[in-house]
Amino acid sequence: MEQLEEEGRTFMQVISEKYSPENFPYRRGPGMGVVVVPSPQGSPMKDRLNLPSVLVMNGCGMSRAGDQGEIAAFCAHVMELDLSINKLRDWHEISKIVSNIPHLHFLNLSSNPLNEAVLEPSCAEAFSRVRRLVLNNTQVSWDTVHILTREIPELEELFLCLNEYSTVSPSTVSCMSLRLLHITDNNLHDWAEVRKFGTIFPALDTLIMANNNLSSIDDAGDTLQRLFPNLRSINLHNAGFHQWEDIEKLNFFPKLEEIRLRGIPLLQNYTNTERRSLMLAHLPTVNNLNGSVVTDSEREGAERFFIRYYLKHPAEDQPYRYHCLVTKYGKLEPLAEVDLRPQFHANVEVHCEEKVEQVSIRLDQTVADLKKRLKTVVHLSTNNMRIYYIDKDMHSPFGPEEMKYNTRALHSYSIRDGDEILVVPKTKINPTNQSTGTTV
Repeated sequence: MEQLEEEGRTFMQVISEKYSPENFPYRRGPGMGVVVVPSPQGSPMKDRLNLPSVLVMNGCGMSRAGDQGEIAAFCAHVMELDLSINKLRDWHEISKIVSNIPHLHFLNLSSNPLNEAVLEPSCAEAFSRVRRLVLNNTQVSWDTVHILTREIPELEELFLCLNEYSTVSPSTVSCMSLRLLHITDNNLHDWAEVRKFGTIFPALDTLIMANNNLSSIDDAGDTLQRLFPNLRSINLHNAGFHQWEDIEKLNFFPKLEEIRLRGIPLLQNYTNTERRSLMLAHLPTVNNLNGSVVTDSEREGAERFFIRYYLKHPAEDQPYRYHCLVTKYGKLEPLAEVDLRPQFHANVEVHCEEKVEQVSIRLDQTVADLKKRLKTVVHLSTNNMRIYYIDKDMHSPFGPEEMKYNTRALHSYSIRDGDEILVVPKTKINPTNQSTGTTV
């Protein structure tokens, strides 16, 4: 018993427990239902197992395949298999499982201790039907990766995250089928390593390599065009770029149209608006930036912003892209600076009979608050004053506007510096605004 615990559990033991009718009831009805497979003759399994076409068996302490005949009998319909976070350390045991699942196209082996496991080419043939392979946090060697890519003729997606790679070993045989490589959270700082992907995976459509702190893109434009002729999407979040030249080099990828590029040192000192506008102006063919679609109007606005941004820079600091855009739009005049922030104070003239006094008032207050403020200026009680607002630029034919409602906010009158407040004692009849001659 102790020996079995040390060896770990088998694939079939885990299936028997997790997908028994008691733990995983049969689901009736239309759609993607659960398949019921009868036990093979003489099987120690229960009368039936309710197996879906997607098996999730992560974190189950599995280290061995178990009876291959039972795997074949129960898993003939299975298409996706998640074996992550188990104790699988032998490729031979994994191949026993995979070789008996004829329709398997997705396999997740993440977080299994495969760093020292040796994979023989004859053993790798069992994986030939897989289309999507996940090897995150397994520390598998590049030799193992290359054996798998050679033996899986239609592999489309490969996940190699968290494997502590700082270098990339070249392969003698290119993998012509791979479209997506997900290799985030490694240590690929040097472009000399990344460029090898172009030779190993020449049909690559999507390259996701965030959190590698890539220092720069060192190849010339013609080399980049040749190495990545089909690359459509790239994720370089948290790269270590410090120069705009590294951004501009992305233009040499002939089919690149989607870029994710956040968290790079070059952009830290810009505002969000500046950051996106400058990036878009540098990348004229990109139609999706950091997950957002780029519209024609946004691009034009970004390119015009770019011209104005570099307009006052010395000629030697103006990038090549600036001159291209000047040819397109001409030299643009700087935009007028308009402060649209709401005013909180205004300096007004307070008129009361023959008296005129400059007063600073707070616009976040109410008419009642203004009356209290004016008590000491005009020496009238709040109950004995009527106040009127006079716009210095808009002399209304109806005369000054009486500020009747005590709870109304002053900013709602659009009061500005230089406007007038007329205070009239209630005992006066038909008072006249001394400054304007308007009868109230």
